Amino acid sequence: FWACLCLDLSRVICFGPTEGHAGSAVAFFVPVAMLLGLVASVRPVCKMLRIAPALSVSVNFSSVAPTNTKSRQTLQKKVNGSSILNFRDPTVAHIAKTNTELVRGLLVYKMCTLPFLVKKNRELMNISRRLLGKRLFRFLMKSTFYGHFVGGEHPDSIRPVVKRIRKYGVKSILDYSAEEDIGESEAVEKVKDSLATVVHEPDVRPADATKEFQTSLRFADRSKKVVGARTYFYESEYQCDKNMDTFLHCIDNVSNSTDKEGFAAIKVTALGRPQLLLQMSDFLVQMERLFHLLVKGSAKNGDGSINSSTSLDMDSFRERLGRLGIQISYDENVKWFTLLDVSGDGVVDLLDWSHLRAFEYDLSQLFTVKNKKTGKMEQLVPTLTADGLEQMRNMLQRVDTIARHAQSSGVRIMVDAEQTYFQPAIRRITMEMMRLFNHESAVIFNTYQCYLKNAREYLNHDLQHARVENFYFGAKFVRGAYMDQERARAAALDYDDPICVDYEATTNMYKSCVIEALKAIQQRPIGRVAIMMATHNEDTVRFVLEKMHEYNVTPEQRLICFGQLFGMCDQLSFTLGQLFQFSSCVYFCLC
Repeated sequence: FWACLCLDLSRVICFGPTEGHAGSAVAFFVPVAMLLGLVASVRPVCKMLRIAPALSVSVNFSSVAPTNTKSRQTLQKKVNGSSILNFRDPTVAHIAKTNTELVRGLLVYKMCTLPFLVKKNRELMNISRRLLGKRLFRFLMKSTFYGHFVGGEHPDSIRPVVKRIRKYGVKSILDYSAEEDIGESEAVEKVKDSLATVVHEPDVRPADATKEFQTSLRFADRSKKVVGARTYFYESEYQCDKNMDTFLHCIDNVSNSTDKEGFAAIKVTALGRPQLLLQMSDFLVQMERLFHLLVKGSAKNGDGSINSSTSLDMDSFRERLGRLGIQISYDENVKWFTLLDVSGDGVVDLLDWSHLRAFEYDLSQLFTVKNKKTGKMEQLVPTLTADGLEQMRNMLQRVDTIARHAQSSGVRIMVDAEQTYFQPAIRRITMEMMRLFNHESAVIFNTYQCYLKNAREYLNHDLQHARVENFYFGAKFVRGAYMDQERARAAALDYDDPICVDYEATTNMYKSCVIEALKAIQQRPIGRVAIMMATHNEDTVRFVLEKMHEYNVTPEQRLICFGQLFGMCDQLSFTLGQLFQFSSCVYFCLC
């Protein structure tokens, strides 16, 4: 009551006669409200919730996490039918919380319902930092928002949290979530500085960038209109090396804090110049379109996409290039075909065609045609300068270093998905890392954003890639964090909106990806496909459990796991953690 009253009072004061002073009022009264509310609410709230003192909740979970095989089988049958799932039982949902943490959570969620606080959070934080000073502001954040949503700042503070939640069937994902706090104008300047000449400028007219992969200063601040995802801005190759060292340190922390059973998360944009990712994405997309032109009329999938098994031999490769106006000699044909035939089986399919190795060569020498109107030679695909290629190799080397360190440390890596204009390159890099490191287990996991219209198509292509080359496939399914930004950019640059039309369409896409993954689990040897369902949606969790039962996938196999952000959806995390405690299928992202 006192927490709500104080918060409402601060709101009234903020929107009083002098609206110009609202920020200062909020910055002062919100901290006071939180502190008063915390003190005044502990006893009555604890009494109301009827909870025991810190971590001494007396609940019998023998029926939830049985130790004998027969009981487990009975429980599994019920769980797979999702008939006993109750996400509203507070004794389960908050079993790992202390009384103080419960009150803090109540206060934080109450504050998150205040629109003015949510919309103006950056401004209010900056004002509060100036008024309260660094030490008091830090204490305030750790006592409220930071303490609720973040597991800790360093290994010593994280380790007790990891150990505590592990007791209740929940493992950990460690994610270095610090990001640079810069304004929009500074973000624009950083993007301008990063636009050094990395695009090749040969004697022929360079290929036009696809609209989606054009650099736009209007959207330079990639942190704007983003929900729950951190952003890195390019400064220098030295800074990228420092970011790599940070990720390596994070892997060490995971290994030491979670007994080598956790995940570490990384972002590829922290490891190289974003312009390179744009250029690489443009290259991959245009190469795929060129392949579709070459195999036009070949077999297609049911959704109209080119079958990944469709291929060209050496003779048909030269003949199809001739149709496009590209004339090459026999020796050149052999040279380029050998380069593109990564698998060395005498034919080039879509998996060979989209391989990263081709990006390191100046394909403008091959894919160049004469414009019939102007008479000038034009590139069909974009290429990079020598400096650009060197920076790209540096970025790939950083990713490789991280993957090798994770493998040797017994830690799995989650590669975060980012904006669609970076994603073709990130996806391709991640699949290449899977091919190199996922020989004995799934070390590298890719992320699929199910709010994208092409999510299932990309998933099927990558599953096929893993099956053909016989490596372990790891994936995380999310809905997505960049919807507003993606839609605004698509409208401004005049390309098709990549996002599903509505919430229902996104849900259907998520479900279809779940089904495709379960089919792949059935078709390949046990353990070759592992999926994390990263969701805070109860209906989605129930759907996954029902489909696991339908496809005969059990928690004991540890092929399907669930993930939530720390403090975001405890009723899901700990309910699943207790139900599947014996198979350890639930993870918290301790950002």
